[in-house]
Amino acid sequence: MEEPVTVEKIAQNLGDPSARGIAMHVRALIRAGVIPHGARLPPVRDIAFVLGISPATVSAAWSDLRKRSVLEGRGRNGIRVADRPVVTQPTRFASAGRYGSGVLDLSFAVPDTALLPPLEAALAYGARAQGLNSYSRVQVQPELEEVLRNQWPYQPEAMLAVNGGYSAVHMVLGALSLSDAVVAVEDPTPMRHLDILEHLGAIIVPVANDGQGPRPDMLARVMEKRPAAFLFQPRLNSVTGYELTPQRLRQLGDVLANADTAIIEDDGLGGLSTNPPQSLGSRFPDRTTHILSFSKPYGPDLRLAVLSANADLVARLRAYRSFNSGWTSRILQSATAWLLRDSQTAEVIAHAKQTYAERNRTLSHALQTRGITHRLGAGLATWMRVSEESFAMITLAAHGIAVMPGSRMSLRNEPHIRVATGIISKDYDRIADALALACGPAG
Repeated sequence: MEEPVTVEKIAQNLGDPSARGIAMHVRALIRAGVIPHGARLPPVRDIAFVLGISPATVSAAWSDLRKRSVLEGRGRNGIRVADRPVVTQPTRFASAGRYGSGVLDLSFAVPDTALLPPLEAALAYGARAQGLNSYSRVQVQPELEEVLRNQWPYQPEAMLAVNGGYSAVHMVLGALSLSDAVVAVEDPTPMRHLDILEHLGAIIVPVANDGQGPRPDMLARVMEKRPAAFLFQPRLNSVTGYELTPQRLRQLGDVLANADTAIIEDDGLGGLSTNPPQSLGSRFPDRTTHILSFSKPYGPDLRLAVLSANADLVARLRAYRSFNSGWTSRILQSATAWLLRDSQTAEVIAHAKQTYAERNRTLSHALQTRGITHRLGAGLATWMRVSEESFAMITLAAHGIAVMPGSRMSLRNEPHIRVATGIISKDYDRIADALALACGPAG
């Protein structure tokens, strides 16, 4: 007979007694086998009494776990752990809608395929890559590393090619063992960042972006919690389009100077930012991981990013990869090196950057002429404050337009929507009319 689940077993080593913290802690206990599948949990009031919190907080945690199919049952029959292990998935990203014909889908901030560089010559070159068809687990192709070191914002100790930017973020966060650890995150931030951190069981603390970058005063407050890591985008916030100013980057570095917090920089838009490459790696080379993705400017099917970090972390990441892919395609690495050296490709990227900027300006101007206060951003998306999120989504759906609710990318309960601007090339007046209606009275 299985040992019953006691309140003490749930309460042991609980670091964060909030609803989110309790939910993450219980998920970790279930994954570890401390709480078995099918087990009945103690009454909510008993747990709340021992933890010294409101029963409503425990109920909110159970509600979250029921939504994720981790727990089941309610009422007189009590709450039980689901009989079968739950197959985890990125809940924020997976819950994003897929829309049929006739809907203008502005929910995903993807590049316009007409603005991507041609890959034929690059791939033909990549097919002759050095070491092709070898099973040696190459860290990064020498020619790609040579090109990147000339463009990198600091001189890193080691570099590693990986299968895309989010894969890099997942690997690094996993290597840092963040279960039950506090992680400071720029807010808003990509859905995938939050999905990864929630899956790892981290305690996520948001650091608001005010248009110049994450706020140093808010990061300073978070530092009182001794976060294990700080995750942010060092050039351009891909959700809002706000670019991080060099002055703000220095201020963030000042806040981080007297701590041992790991610094993770995810440069997801790379060359599409008007900002030059920048990083805290020059100040904190031993604890900075800088990630540069090539998917948005050069093409999503490249599935390629390169990260830099200290040699010890790169060695750990390589050991972790030995359980799966082992290395990133030499063909794609050499193809990317070719693209980075090619002058015609550089012209295509410059044209794409200029076009995306013009599309942002055009939409922003159309909104302002309709009385909507809107901060001009860059990149592939814009961030809009609305009076009520569900009202905005329903209003836009009624006009045949889909956008992303801001709550998928933010933890601060401020109603917003994210609008993908990179794929808008016409119908600005129609889109602006609908967005103006969707903003509601506070727009």
